Amino acid sequence: MKDNKTIAQFLGITDFPYRIKDNNVIYVEYSTGYWYKSEYDSSGNEIYFEDSNGYWFKREYDSSGNQIYYENSDGDIRDNRPKVIELTLEQIANKFGINVSNIKIKK
Repeated sequence: MKDNKTIAQFLGITDFPYRIKDNNVIYVEYSTGYWYKSEYDSSGNEIYFEDSNGYWFKREYDSSGNQIYYENSDGDIRDNRPKVIELTLEQIANKFGINVSNIKIKK
């Protein structure tokens, strides 16, 4: 049988709210048994949240700290990540109306 104790119950904690921190608060539990946990990226942005009711969300950020992706357990998704477009040399040649042999790739 799986042990369904919360962290505070497992540790015998009686002083609430119980918090676990690193640079950020990563886990909080209340005397009612309700808990939530969070994960953060190296810039301190919250990238994951989950609670004891089963709700969760995840986020992604770009190098400037702008949120570019969000998804949650309710099915909401907001995706603003840059899209990569892959083309073959033939497709590029067709777009420009030139022969593939006339294309030269420069860095």
